[in-house]
Amino acid sequence: MKQILHIILISFISLSIISCSRSSSDTPTTTTSSPSHVVVGSKGTILTSSDNGTTWTSMTSGTTENLYGVTYGNSTFVTVGYLGTILTSSDGTTWTSRSNVTMVPLTEVTYGNSTFVIVGYINIFTSPDGTTWTSRTPGTTNYLNRVTYGNSTFVISGSSGTILTSSDGTTWDNRTSGTTEYLSGGTYGNSTFVISGSSGTILTSSDGTSWDNRTSGTTEGLSDMTYGNNIFVSVGSSGTILTSPDGTTWTSRTSGTTEGLSDVTYGNGLFVVVGGTGTILTSPDGTTWTSRTSGTSLSLSGVTSIE
Repeated sequence: MKQILHIILISFISLSIISCSRSSSDTPTTTTSSPSHVVVGSKGTILTSSDNGTTWTSMTSGTTENLYGVTYGNSTFVTVGYLGTILTSSDGTTWTSRSNVTMVPLTEVTYGNSTFVIVGYINIFTSPDGTTWTSRTPGTTNYLNRVTYGNSTFVISGSSGTILTSSDGTTWDNRTSGTTEYLSGGTYGNSTFVISGSSGTILTSSDGTSWDNRTSGTTEGLSDMTYGNNIFVSVGSSGTILTSPDGTTWTSRTSGTTEGLSDVTYGNGLFVVVGGTGTILTSPDGTTWTSRTSGTSLSLSGVTSIE
């Protein structure tokens, strides 16, 4: 699509993950099993797994717009994408389109403090249920890319080193990151916030207010990260996967792919990574990774898990 999202999401980290065409194997099917993981991607792609990341089934999303982010909270899946697309589902199988709150791309969604928070372009929206959304004032004109929640705090990352924090999703504070790099992923674990970005940037913070720059050992763009099984996992361009026990010291892992990796999650004792040309990788420990058959050659941009 290479449209506005490529400007705000990928131009700094060189992840070519939204450009593949539909293959003949992309015919949607349905399942009645509760999914353990849900993946979203180009042209309205939604995949679910009910066997913890081994087998993936395509679902009917009802849209052909690119989907970029997905989360689970309040017994509801929410996915967001191009032209303000918002879809919700109670089971990962049947999806309902919600009224567009904007016509710009929505790049990420998270859940915390009984609130869904969406970011995209220079917009922030919040909702208690995924259905009714309220626009919030970000206090910046920089592009907003990712949002995470931990330690009773929402943290947004974006262009030019932008970091915003909020306790409720309504009022946002601008924080000094100490970098002008494009920040594109974040998580909370081990009493630490960790944010990743272009040129191998990794920042850490104990409170979301003061941030320290860490050495990642790579210059590849890092698109997202997660925490689980007592380790942080960061993913990025050219198949990059890094792990760390504390967010400070990082080790490069062999992913087995050179595809751009766009998102990573942890749940049900499993890390799941998604990326270009239908790439899905799984790992129980973040160290050894197994490639899974997704059934699509389309780019996959977001993944979430149910504990």
